[in-house]
This record gives sequence, C-alpha cells and structure tokens, in this order.
Amino acid sequence: MNVKTYTQIAMMAMALQVPAIAIAQENTDTTATARQLNEVVVKAPKVIRKADMDVYYPSASAVQNSRNGMQLLTNLMIPSLTVTDALGTIQAAGQSVQVRINGRVATVDQVKALLPQTVKRVEWIDNPGLRYNGANYVLNFITANPTLGGSLRAEGRQALNTAWGEYFVDAKFNNGKSQFEVGSNFKLTDNIKSYRDYTETFTYADGTSLTRTETPEGGSIDNNFGRLWGAYSYIKPDTTVFYLRTSANPTFSNDWRAKGLLTLSDGSEAIMLTDSHGDKGLTSGLSAYLEQHFAHRQTLVVDFNASFYNGKSYSDYIEQHLGTDDCLTNIHTMIKDRNQAYAVEADYIKNWKNSRLTAGASYTANRNRSEYENLGGEIFHQRQDKLYLFAEYYQRINKVSLTAGLGAQYTDFMFKESNQGNHSWNLRPQASLSYSLNQNHRFRLSFRSWQSAPSLAETNIAPQQIDGFQWRIGNPHLKTSTSYLLTLQYNFNLPRVAGTFGISAFNSPNAITPYLYWSDDRLITSYENSRGLKNLAFFLSPQVEIIPGWMMASAHLQYRAERMQGSDYKLYNHNWSGNVNIMLTHWGFQLVGQYVRAQHDLWGEKISWGENLSIIQLSYNLKNWQFGAGVIMPFGRYDQGSKMLSKWNTNEQHQRLDMKMPYISISYNLQWGRQKRPANKLINAGANTDKSTPGGR
Repeated sequence: MNVKTYTQIAMMAMALQVPAIAIAQENTDTTATARQLNEVVVKAPKVIRKADMDVYYPSASAVQNSRNGMQLLTNLMIPSLTVTDALGTIQAAGQSVQVRINGRVATVDQVKALLPQTVKRVEWIDNPGLRYNGANYVLNFITANPTLGGSLRAEGRQALNTAWGEYFVDAKFNNGKSQFEVGSNFKLTDNIKSYRDYTETFTYADGTSLTRTETPEGGSIDNNFGRLWGAYSYIKPDTTVFYLRTSANPTFSNDWRAKGLLTLSDGSEAIMLTDSHGDKGLTSGLSAYLEQHFAHRQTLVVDFNASFYNGKSYSDYIEQHLGTDDCLTNIHTMIKDRNQAYAVEADYIKNWKNSRLTAGASYTANRNRSEYENLGGEIFHQRQDKLYLFAEYYQRINKVSLTAGLGAQYTDFMFKESNQGNHSWNLRPQASLSYSLNQNHRFRLSFRSWQSAPSLAETNIAPQQIDGFQWRIGNPHLKTSTSYLLTLQYNFNLPRVAGTFGISAFNSPNAITPYLYWSDDRLITSYENSRGLKNLAFFLSPQVEIIPGWMMASAHLQYRAERMQGSDYKLYNHNWSGNVNIMLTHWGFQLVGQYVRAQHDLWGEKISWGENLSIIQLSYNLKNWQFGAGVIMPFGRYDQGSKMLSKWNTNEQHQRLDMKMPYISISYNLQWGRQKRPANKLINAGANTDKSTPGGR
C-alpha cells in the first residue's frame, strides 16, 4: 500500500471521528509525520524531492530533542548543511545560506526563537530562483498555526575556561489578530588568546627581494555584540498580512590584536611589530511588510527595509626596534561612518494548477558618509543605487518540471568629492529542468546567474597606508560583475540512505578582485575587473540512518579545481572540503559530533580558508529544559588563514586561537494561552548598510 492510499484512508477515518472544524484544520496541514487513527498510521517520507526543493519533515524524536529552531535544524541532519549551534552559524559548501521563516528572510536569532513543535517542514533550496536575488542557498522554515497564546524561550551557553558565551531570550504575546514579539541576544568573546604565523616575501620592481618572517609574541581577539528586536504582526487569514519590525544591533568591541618579532633576510636588526584593527558602532533597522491576497489565486506583496549604521573602524600598525620606544613605522587609521540603506520590493504572484508566474521589481539605495580622522577629518560621500526587475515562470508536466526566467539589474554609484563613478545594465537569465523518475530518484539540470556590485571598500579612492611601504587605493571605475553557475545533480532516497551527487561549473568572467603594482617605492593594492574565475566541483552529500531511531550520520564532501586570471597572472587551485556530522539519541540523551574542513577559495591572487572546526556536545532533555555540555576543538588545531601568490608579494598567514573550550548550556521553553500564527512574509527587500574597512595585513 503506497503513501497515497494511506493518506486516502486517513482522511476517511478523520471524517468519521473528528468534528468538522477539526477536519478543515487538518486538511490545510498535510505535513504531520505520523498520526495514529485506530490501526492506521499515516507516515510521510523523511525527505520529499520536489522539482525546485527538498522538503524535510521533522520526526517526533527530532522535535522532542530540540528546544529551539537551531537545535531542530541540527537534528534534521540535512547533508549539505553545516549547522554549528554552539557558534550560531549556518553554511553550505563553505558559503552563506539565506534563512527564511514562512517565506520571509530571517536571522539566526529568529530561527532560535522558533518553537520546534510549530515547525511542520523545512524546505532546502539549493537552486534559488530569481526572486531570491542571487542567494547561494535558501533554507525556509514552514510553521503551523500555533495553538498556544504566548511563548518564552531562553538559552545560555558559557565556556568554562575563558570569557566566551552567548545568551538569548525571546517572548511572544497575542491579542486577537495581533501578535507582539520582543527579544534580545548577547554574544561574549572577550580577550581570547590568539597568535599569527606569518611569512612574506616582497619582490621589488628591479628584481631584488626581501623576506620578513614573523615569530608570534602573543595576541587576542574580542567580539562582543548585542541584538535587540521588537515586532508586531496583524493577520487576517487568507486575506491580509501586515508585519512591522524594529531592531538595534550594537557592536561593543570587535578587535583583533597581534604582536610579533620580525626578522629580515637582509640581515637588518629585528623589529617588534604591533598590528591591530577593529570596529564598534550601532546598526538600527526598520522593516514593514504587506501581503494581500486577491481572487483567482493572485497575491501582491510589498516589502520595505531601512538600516542605519553609525560607528568607527580603526587600524594600527607599529614597528619598533627592540628595547626602544622609537617607532620606525607608526600608522593609525580611523574612519567614522554614518551610512544609510533603503530598499523596497513589490512582487506579483499568480498560481494555476500546474504552473506559477512571479514578477517583481526592487530598488535599493545606499548613502555613505566616511570621515577619515587620520587625513585631518577629510570627508568622502558615496551613493549607490540598484534597480532590479525580473519575471519567472514555472510549469509542471507529469514527471518533468521547467522553470525559466529573466532578470535585469541596473547599478549606479558615484563619489561626490571626485565626481567619479560608474553605471551599467546587466541581464540575469535563469533556467532549471527537473525529471523525477519516481519519489526516490530525481535528476535536475539548472543554470543561474547573478551580479556583484563593487563595495564601498573596493571603490573608495581615499588612500590607506597598510605598513611601511604598502598602501590600498580603491578603483571608482569598477563595473558590476556577473557570475554563472551550471549544475547537474542526482537526488536519491534508498533504504536508510538518502542524498545528492552532482557536478557544477562556475564562471565569473569579470570578477572584481584585488591586484598589486609598484608606484615608486610604494606597493599599491587596488581592484580590477579581472579576466575571470572558473571552477569545476564534484560533490556528494549523503545522510545515513545507522541505527534506526538511535544513530544517524550526514556529510558533505566536495572536490574543486579552479583557475583565476588577472591582468598579468594565471593561478590554479584544487582541494577537498566538507563536513561530517554524527548524532546518537537515546533515553533523553543526545550526543552530537561535528568536524568541518574549510573550503580553500582562490580569489584574485590569494587563496583563503575559513575555520577548520571540531565540536562534541552531550545534552539531556527534562520537560521544558535542556541541559548540555560540550567542547569546541576537542581535537585538531584551529586554523584560519590565507596564502598570497602575487609576484610582488608572496605570503602565508595562519590565524591560531586557543579554541579548546569546554562549555555548558541551558535552554528553557514555556508556552501558554492561545496565540496568533507568525506573519507569513513571502519576500524581503535587502537594505544592508556598507561599512568602511581600514587597511591591514
């Protein structure tokens, strides 16, 4: 008997046994994983392969062992994802993941605020359409109408051997069709010990060279920030949704400090080096959302976002002879920013039985004001405007599904003081063809493109000194770059094994990258539209049920080969990367282990890599409480760094942290009364303020 037959029997049983109002509610909620009706059990597959997404249904044990949305996501063990609850991060294949709740863009804080019992399914979209405006991946939590009228969720995590921790609280209250929410989060990272391994070789224009080797003498990192938010939503089911949110995000201190002893290959006296940089400030935001449904399955959605940043960034670089206070080099950079961003988007959606049309337009405006204290208070203004138009059509014909669309983006930016800038139109075609052999086997060929506009740091013409002879100057003549990605993948569901195997080809023919050149006795770092980056990647993402109901493992393994070309260089890179997760659950206890090998990215003349991490955590659930203990980096060595391959500057840097941190965590959930469902926001206009980046090695 197949799933369709089971579902028909279940609906008949429900019609005989429950009141009519309950029938109406259950007919709109087809996502329950298991429901007992006399001797009939309705059970949905763990993952449903759709044409444009994979849909995961939380099991009863996954919900029972979770106290918030992040913990639930960890328990789902989606193979491609790297979910690090202890650090509050979600990534896929080393790239960012756009998180949504009921279609609206959300933050990790909002995911943590989710009540696991209300999450009916999680949609994993690794081929986002044009309405996602260039997102690498999309993770969408679909929540049901809560039956409780209020909720309080709190969590605390603290390291036992250092000043590192995170504290979170969120509450929701309801009154008729309205819902009110308040919440806050605080992240503590204070004076974490660190050091840097660094070696560099400079080659001058006349062919001579100098090697400087840095022996670490200590260092530390601070990263203390807070988040405060409040939200209001009004929902008239199937007709109107209104959502309003305000937030304030202070960065109290985000500082990196290093000391080292420099020895020089020319036999010169050793130099004591002090290198530090950081920032602090306040980012506040306002968002408003309106969704209106009309007859004939038509929907109009309008979203507005605004954000404001007021803060400062600094960089200090000091070279001294040993045993003296005399400075050979003393570079201080201080930039005060007052930046604003505004965005508005409107989408029209029309649905038919087997097809869908989506069309929309968005406008984003950035206004930046930067005051350079080290340049005598000189002020620079930059404006950037982006207009994006798109239309996308989806059609399903039996086992074949086709999505095709076209977007167009206009970008314009200008520096007020120099009257320099650029503007351009770029097309964004996208298409996807999917064939489902059956529920357990699906093939998909997809093509997508997106644009990357030059950032404030890349276009800012204000000269910034990095060290004794290195400088950075932006290029106001940069053009918006376009990237293309072609992916062929096979998704499979086998007994106790599910996953994805695929191959992808990437091309960014005019990527914006740094380049180096000598100007007199100065080595200048600027930016160019390069000759492009190309790469080819093979990936496998399995999920294995080792002991049904007890033990599960998931992984993402990738091999990538790439080539980067610039004005006068051609470089190659290839490497393995991925993550492995294993989870053991029994008797209310849950043991989770995670290992991450960071992806090595070639960009311009530099290969850089993120964090190589390992984490082990044991937790126990008791009613509304969850108690946990874990260790970050129980094995291996923390490493984050880069390797420069320029003919003018060859260097290698490894950032080391004292990350062997045992910690404890406590989570608490409380629900009461009767509450309104969260706002179902289908789109989100992006309005992210720019921030200046001071020079630094």
